[in-house]
Amino acid sequence: MSDWRIVVFLMSILLVPLAAGAAPAGKVIIAQGVDPTTLDMMNQQEQPASNVGAQMYDMLVERDQSLKLVPSLAAELPKLVTPTTWEIKLRKGVKFHNGEDFTADSVKFSLERLINPANKLRGASSFAPIDRVEIVDPYTVRVYTKKPWPVFISHMALRQASMYPPKEYAGKDTATISKNPIGTGPYKFVRWAKDEEIVMEANAGYWAGAPKIKTVVFKPIPDDAVRVAALQNGEIDVAVNIPPHLAGIIEKHPKIFLSTAPSIRTIQLMIYTHQMDTTHKPTGPYNGPTADKRVRQAIAYAVDADEIIKGVLDGKATRVATMLTSMHFGFDPGLKPIKQDPAKTKKLLAEAGFPNGLEITLNAPQGRYVRDKEVAEAAAGQLTKAGIRTTLRTHEFVSYLNNMVYVHKAGPVWLIGWGHPTLEAEAIYVPLFRSGNIFANWHNDDFNGMVDEAQTMMDEKKRLAQYHRINKLWIEEGLRYGAQGRQVGEVRCSGATTASGEGAAPVVALKSDDRRIARLKRPLERPRVEIARRRMPPLPILWVGSAADLRSGSGRMPGLGAVCLDCGGCRRFISGCFPVIPNLARLMRCITRS
Repeated sequence: MSDWRIVVFLMSILLVPLAAGAAPAGKVIIAQGVDPTTLDMMNQQEQPASNVGAQMYDMLVERDQSLKLVPSLAAELPKLVTPTTWEIKLRKGVKFHNGEDFTADSVKFSLERLINPANKLRGASSFAPIDRVEIVDPYTVRVYTKKPWPVFISHMALRQASMYPPKEYAGKDTATISKNPIGTGPYKFVRWAKDEEIVMEANAGYWAGAPKIKTVVFKPIPDDAVRVAALQNGEIDVAVNIPPHLAGIIEKHPKIFLSTAPSIRTIQLMIYTHQMDTTHKPTGPYNGPTADKRVRQAIAYAVDADEIIKGVLDGKATRVATMLTSMHFGFDPGLKPIKQDPAKTKKLLAEAGFPNGLEITLNAPQGRYVRDKEVAEAAAGQLTKAGIRTTLRTHEFVSYLNNMVYVHKAGPVWLIGWGHPTLEAEAIYVPLFRSGNIFANWHNDDFNGMVDEAQTMMDEKKRLAQYHRINKLWIEEGLRYGAQGRQVGEVRCSGATTASGEGAAPVVALKSDDRRIARLKRPLERPRVEIARRRMPPLPILWVGSAADLRSGSGRMPGLGAVCLDCGGCRRFISGCFPVIPNLARLMRCITRS
């Protein structure tokens, strides 16, 4: 998702190591800014749901602490046996929470449910290249794709590719599955009181080893100050989306420790240029001024990302040129963002027939991202000052997605964030900008054709060159008038805007300086995050810090043992140090398994 704002996380974590063979004990309470839209992992594309799902579901593949793809429910990594056929050997002896065995039937059911267009699942767009699944034997499947698909393995590590129990879920709709999530993961679902809490209990028979924490609770706390207060008072153990301006207060707290790690999330404004129907197909140009490229470019030049970074995000951000971070395949370091130019904004508006300016609406969520409302307010103020009189409307996140974003009613300008653990350009351009997908409100035949071609390129050098061309097309159609591209990821936050010739491109992106704990079992899916952990001597504490700090040991608590944040599948304590790139879902899962 896109927008010009940074995401900062703050987490407080207490680990209680138990004697070998001891039963799970204790509770971890995790506060997110919002409740998930669903617990059907295949019907969502948002991190709050994935964070919860990480506790209950497994995929065929996952990433280790170095972001390397490794087997999970697969016994080994999938093998390409023909240009369009992947063979997967499965792990034996795994059971779902309801007692069903995990077998080839589970894989066929899960993947074919995900890709079935009749199901209209929101997580399906990234898996469109899959054609069908064939069962070779009870623990071997072959997945056939419609065309060569070089990023198949990385997509098998996505939360949307979670494995489901075929007997239990046969014929069940997404609402039923959301109310009764059943996976193979370390925690079993207990209850979900909407907008109050989601409760899970340890799965003592987990195939990778029983968790040591008995109960995990997720609570939605939209207000930043309330989350911070709950963290300081010890009411919660993990708090997400702590704004930068409160980081200093948290850092001075005697029981909280902050550290930093990189991320790949981008946050940006998106612009409607075409209207889509309920099947995400374009029906024609958007009925509003942003259908005119000059208006979109005027919006881009009106935004001062540097000022937002400084004034709203306390400098914890960096401007970038596209939504691809330096960690993404397809990143082009030669592309640079542009600067604010109010004079050019007024000139473009006049050329578009609005010499006296115009009025637009900016829609944004509240409580989902760090300082999302404040960032939107700053952007609206800058746009208004430049002659684009902007009315800001903020929304509760679940309603925002279900009633506006997913049904193409968030225009003309909307704010969103996007981070994708495949680390692939495809995962940015296909769901967000390739028309026909759930987030796209832009139609450009040249762009669509180039993206479709890139998806089939097995030659890595040719594919990289193709994405570099796509980057330029995405930017140049708007940047020749000065639009900015944006991106979030790594240890920075970037601000930039982009307006493309025929479609809705992002307006501003910010890569955030996020700080977070670094013990993760899954790829990073957020910007750098603010992480806090409670100091509770004499218990061992999860150690977090930069790679340099990890090597030097400068961040360890006096008199306390250091805990490696990525070790042994996150199941044992050691005093070694590893450079870490975090993933919030992985972090939350690891705390409960430690």
